[in-house]
Amino acid sequence: MKKFSSAFHGIALAGFMAASCVVWAHGDVTPQAIDTTGLEPLGDEWREENPYRGNARAIEIGESAYAQNCARCHGLDAISGGIAPDLRLLDHGVDGDEWFVYRVRNGAVRNGVPYMPKMADFLSQEGLWAIRSWLETRPADE
Repeated sequence: MKKFSSAFHGIALAGFMAASCVVWAHGDVTPQAIDTTGLEPLGDEWREENPYRGNARAIEIGESAYAQNCARCHGLDAISGGIAPDLRLLDHGVDGDEWFVYRVRNGAVRNGVPYMPKMADFLSQEGLWAIRSWLETRPADE
């Protein structure tokens, strides 16, 4: 019986360590700065529509920025694991832009508990629109 117990504890410890590595692989939960070099500055007034839609540089920046700031909740490569909404399913038009701006500026709170911070308090409009631009390249049927 002692051999079984030791083997079980070893497996449990290995599982815990593997799970810990997965959690830490997504990095710190503090939003990470986004280098938007090469993108047109947008100023302080929030745009109503994505000014970088289809912009190759914005898409490149957005992919990295998403991985650093959004993937831990919304899923790697924008494929949700169920923790937060699947952002590939957002409308890619003006209606989707309106929802995106609302959410990144206001965050998400349910029953007084923050589920998503006000990302615009930490990240620039340019960086957030770059993320949106990359999300628009992600097909929902993967």
